[in-house]
Amino acid sequence: MPPDIEAIAEQVFVALADPTRRGILAALARGGPATATDLADRLPITRQAIAKHLALLAEAGLVTAEPGERRRVRYRLRSAPMQVAQQFLAALARDWDGRLDALKDHLNR
Repeated sequence: MPPDIEAIAEQVFVALADPTRRGILAALARGGPATATDLADRLPITRQAIAKHLALLAEAGLVTAEPGERRRVRYRLRSAPMQVAQQFLAALARDWDGRLDALKDHLNR
């Protein structure tokens, strides 16, 4: 597997490891693009905490910051890094499926 795929997948998994970041992504998926203030109104954490989590999500490529009206930044979901992580997991699953099938065949003999 190419190292860049592994690096992208690692960033996604690190970002998704935190329940607050998963909540932010879920809120963006449900409600569409939002500012940190909008998200703070929907979630039980401060705007400053959300801004820190959004920075990590942006670093992982899972959200993108877009300039909005009155100098407010809106965050939008990006699916490409998640798709790379899914491909990484699918490749691992294929490897394991083959090995488990071979073990099953061996044990059945």
